[in-house]
Amino acid sequence: MLEFMYNVFPSTNLIINIVLISAFILNLVFAFTIIFMERRQAGAIWAWILVLVFLPLIGFIIYLLFGRQIQRKHIFKLDKKDEVGLQMIINDQLEELRRGDFSKNNPSIVKFKDMIQMLLYNNGAFFTNDNHIDIYTDGHDKFDALLKDIYAAKHYIHIQYYIFRNDNLGKKILQALEDKLDEGLEVKMLYDDMGSRGLSVKAFKRFRQKGGAVEAFFPSKLPLINLRMNNRNHRKIVVIDGMIGYVGGFNVGDEYLGKKKRFGYWRDTHLRVTGDAVNALQLRFMLDWNAQSFRDTLKYDERYFPDVESGGNIGMQIASSGPDEFWEQIKYGYLKMISAAKYSIYIQTPYFIPDQAFLDAIKIAALGGVNVNIMIPNKPDHPFVYWATYNNVASLIEAGVNIYHYDNGFLHAKTMVIDDEVASVGTTNIDHRSFTLNFEINAFIYDRDIATRLRHIFENDMKVSYPLTKDLYQQRSLWIKFKEGIAQLLSPIL
Repeated sequence: MLEFMYNVFPSTNLIINIVLISAFILNLVFAFTIIFMERRQAGAIWAWILVLVFLPLIGFIIYLLFGRQIQRKHIFKLDKKDEVGLQMIINDQLEELRRGDFSKNNPSIVKFKDMIQMLLYNNGAFFTNDNHIDIYTDGHDKFDALLKDIYAAKHYIHIQYYIFRNDNLGKKILQALEDKLDEGLEVKMLYDDMGSRGLSVKAFKRFRQKGGAVEAFFPSKLPLINLRMNNRNHRKIVVIDGMIGYVGGFNVGDEYLGKKKRFGYWRDTHLRVTGDAVNALQLRFMLDWNAQSFRDTLKYDERYFPDVESGGNIGMQIASSGPDEFWEQIKYGYLKMISAAKYSIYIQTPYFIPDQAFLDAIKIAALGGVNVNIMIPNKPDHPFVYWATYNNVASLIEAGVNIYHYDNGFLHAKTMVIDDEVASVGTTNIDHRSFTLNFEINAFIYDRDIATRLRHIFENDMKVSYPLTKDLYQQRSLWIKFKEGIAQLLSPIL
């Protein structure tokens, strides 16, 4: 017996030692990968190294799930013919900008032509100036309009959401899509696998039987485990007949109608667009769809890109960003707006966890006499994210930034308005996740009327908000200070 025990335990110890040494080597490999092979900010590097050091066995599993970056290869591809056509449009607009012949009749466009050039050059975000925009801040209004447009569709519907729930609202929209399939229309749906993780394939059984096509973005290859947890498609796009497009913050679920007690009233901002900017939304949907669908890919067709007479005159660029790109395009768009501000900045965001460059840009604007206003929700949907947001906005009070807590439910809008001249509305939060990890989309709008309307919406929200003052912030409890500290430490990887 003793001889048996002697023989067993040494081998067991040997196995344990091998496991520990392997974990240590893996930690070293991941640490060197993070430092030398991947493009990260210093704060994110140190945060991941701390995770790997203090959690030697679990750390590399967490890294595999949350920390891996996408290799900068072309996930989204165009046919060579389509790519050449798009590049011609971009080159023509760049040449017009160089000559000074670009939209001379619109003072906002002339003033921000360098920003237009930046998004055009880095992102291929071609400019259109014949658009009409409807703004929705209430979920009932937005989805009533969407359902009306779905039922009025004549040819096709392309729909993409980060979250699509199989609840009352989700079933209502799915039923509308199935009704259009019965009429012979083309219907394609793309949803994010992690954002819509409660969505089962069974929910689309009848949809598929009727001829509908549905795909999940970066689907899980293993049950309950997705090795792309951090690289999610956060975009919300709807294109109907190439004539109407939707983009903004609303997902599909009952909570977006204010029907979840946890959140209360859901305050968001979404755009309904008609005009040539819809072509940019269509192109973005095609790229996202083709990245995940290998049997039913979309190719250029005139019916997908019709010449639309909207009757509007609003200038727009549709910019997108993601971890596959070298440039953080939407973040750069935000920074360009802030640096150009002379009088006022209005920002609404549920998460405010920017890098130091962004914080410095805000402080410089405020210290330079610009009226800077930031509104965040007064309740968290992600605790760590909320306390990191709280800490970051508080750091701006000394610089003279006005901070408001929305106190009428949950604020999910992602908007920025500069000098009543230019605005941005989309899916991009002001945090590391949106800037670096997620696939996002924003509309950059060069129009005084739209910018002024969005400012008025902010000011109306101030009636149900309260200011975060220096005195109020200093009164926070020790427990809140502790949560802020932990959140700040983790903020580079939140």
